[in-house]
Amino acid sequence: MQFKRFNSYPMILWHLHCVLYNLKDLFVGAELYGKKDDGLYPCRVLKIVENGVGKTQYEVALLGENKKITENAILHGEDLVWKKTPFNRKILKSFIRESTCRSIPWVLHEKLAQKHGISTDLPEELRSKFFLQGGQLVNRTKKRKNENRNNVGEANGESGKFKRNKGETGKPDASKEENNQPEDEPVKYPIDDLLVKPGPDDPLFTDRPSPSRDFNVPMDCIGDLLMVWDFCSSFSRVLNLWPFSLEDFENAICHKDSNLVLIVETHSALLRILIKDDGEYSLALQNKKRKSKISLITWTEYVCDFLEMINVTELCSCMTTIKRGHYGLLDANAKLGILRELVCHALETDLIRGKLDDLIEQRRALGATVRGEALEYARKKREEKEQLKGESNGLVVKENSMESTGSNPHMAENGEENGDMMEEVISSRQSNAFVNRKQLNGQSKKGEKQKLDPKVEAENITNSNEKEEQKQLTGEKKEDQEKKSKEKREQRKEYFKREMEKRSIRTNPLGKDRDYNRYWWFRRDGRIFVESSDSKQWGYYCAKEEVDALMSSLNPKGERERALQQQLEKFYPRISLELQKRSKDLAQKIALEEAVLRRSTRVRAPPRENPANAFLKYVNKWKED
Repeated sequence: MQFKRFNSYPMILWHLHCVLYNLKDLFVGAELYGKKDDGLYPCRVLKIVENGVGKTQYEVALLGENKKITENAILHGEDLVWKKTPFNRKILKSFIRESTCRSIPWVLHEKLAQKHGISTDLPEELRSKFFLQGGQLVNRTKKRKNENRNNVGEANGESGKFKRNKGETGKPDASKEENNQPEDEPVKYPIDDLLVKPGPDDPLFTDRPSPSRDFNVPMDCIGDLLMVWDFCSSFSRVLNLWPFSLEDFENAICHKDSNLVLIVETHSALLRILIKDDGEYSLALQNKKRKSKISLITWTEYVCDFLEMINVTELCSCMTTIKRGHYGLLDANAKLGILRELVCHALETDLIRGKLDDLIEQRRALGATVRGEALEYARKKREEKEQLKGESNGLVVKENSMESTGSNPHMAENGEENGDMMEEVISSRQSNAFVNRKQLNGQSKKGEKQKLDPKVEAENITNSNEKEEQKQLTGEKKEDQEKKSKEKREQRKEYFKREMEKRSIRTNPLGKDRDYNRYWWFRRDGRIFVESSDSKQWGYYCAKEEVDALMSSLNPKGERERALQQQLEKFYPRISLELQKRSKDLAQKIALEEAVLRRSTRVRAPPRENPANAFLKYVNKWKED
């Protein structure tokens, strides 16, 4: 790809796509598909066999279930095919973006090229147009144009904006001219977070708070803990399992009691889903003539049957401890490993898949309703605008007609001009007499008109005031109606948001920061969890002040941190509300614990009344009879 002149990402991806699909020299360890006995089987390359003929053969291992080797075979290169490319489009695109410093022609980073032994010398066809300067590829024509423009500006003694850009002396930047470096183009943000450099216009970023890490379970178990708890909380109705908090679940996992109700009910609910599915587990129970009802005494037997079925070496070693009735002595890794496998198998059952399909259909129906209401509102607004426009046009036409009728008394009296000549011709005697009478009447009525003027003016003023009051009332009514309709629309939006969240299919991370740390928010817990890029470290924020400091530390010039900041702003009201509620509950628990400690030893409360041991009082209110 070095110095290639592809015009866009699709051209590069297509080129790499063709190369990857037409790989001839396969490598040891490659997993692909081999043709044998008119069939296509998954296999792994073990050895490359060279023969004297010039054709290369490959010793492969045919893979069965769970990638177990069934047999070995020797196949030709044409019998091996990639069922699927080893890289997808998204991975290739991000890899290209991070590996190159320039496009058209594409140039790899100098250190990366040196690391992999890729030549940095320009090919012959590009030397006439480009040259390398300080590790950067410079366009000769653009550089020549910039120099000519600077020379012309100096010769003409340019003033104004261009001269101010160069400096008060009218000379270009001497350092750039001496080093023959190209002019820096303005950076268009957002860009990759690792390429963002501090600038003078940056706001004051706060220090990112360090997340809390006081978990009861080992750090490498946090991912499984969150996954199992989130699944049980999301599908609690289907599982007939009364919801429990994450803290109670964590404490129950670490507890040494072998028949803890919360743990027993969680295992039983997941096992019942597998039994109802009539799958492999159900057949295994039928062969052992087990009853379908799981009790507090027999639940460990069903767990052992499940472990025998999945045949995972790490978990099978726990069977002896479980059969002896000492499940509570297992470490947290083993307990969460068993629950993780149960959840993975439960997700493949028809009952859970049917529930997911129903949720998807309900979300689609809600989305269609939202779009329909938005279109209906837009249509009504458009009709109102057209109606107002028509009314304004009608008023203009009426005023124009009144002006025309006032200038022509014949149109005012008759509604149209008389076109006949007989009606226009009037004898001079009649006209003169009419004029004389009009003058006399005008002189006689002039005094009366002057007397009536104050009354008429008063009536006109009252009429105008009434009209203005009516206009104000109608305007206020319209404003009230608009406010009410706006409030109703906002309520509908909030309602649809709540309904969508109730039908959530899975929990996605809020986003990533500069260092690819993922941020998770579970609406049933309230805390914001932080997962490192390698998933080995976890932490959490549990206070509103910590979330505020986190948001103030994000740089919106980076792609990842901008997206994370937008998601945090979107859910900020709910996150802050949940955290405040959590803080109040925590304060109450601490107060109760202190009250218990202050009591004398004679009246000390039993362990089950201590808030820290609330998981011991768990009762499954949705348990099947």
